Amino acid sequence: MNTLSTHVLDTMHGRPAAGLALALAGPDGEIAVGMTNSDGRCPDLVPGPLAPGAYTLRFMVADYFRAAGVMLPDPPFLDVVTIAFGMAEGGGHYHVPLLVSPWSYSTYRGS
Repeated sequence: MNTLSTHVLDTMHGRPAAGLALALAGPDGEIAVGMTNSDGRCPDLVPGPLAPGAYTLRFMVADYFRAAGVMLPDPPFLDVVTIAFGMAEGGGHYHVPLLVSPWSYSTYRGS
């Protein structure tokens, strides 16, 4: 079984993205929804170990930036950022960070 964590950093403002809504889905559908804390993390998102398989994390970035007072076009360039990733058998801990601005994002498998 594998474990999962995430961390969202607001690269426009140079700070953790506090108050960003996100959702986790797996092979059998939606697993959990949550909101990042003041450190940009969502420690209670995953209820326990996850089986190997395909997963997605959806980050509601346009809502976050609007709430932060950023004027976005309609429609926004980035609305919901979806990261689709796989968790292999015996993969251990998967940390999936998101570095995001209203116009770009990046991710990687962290530690």
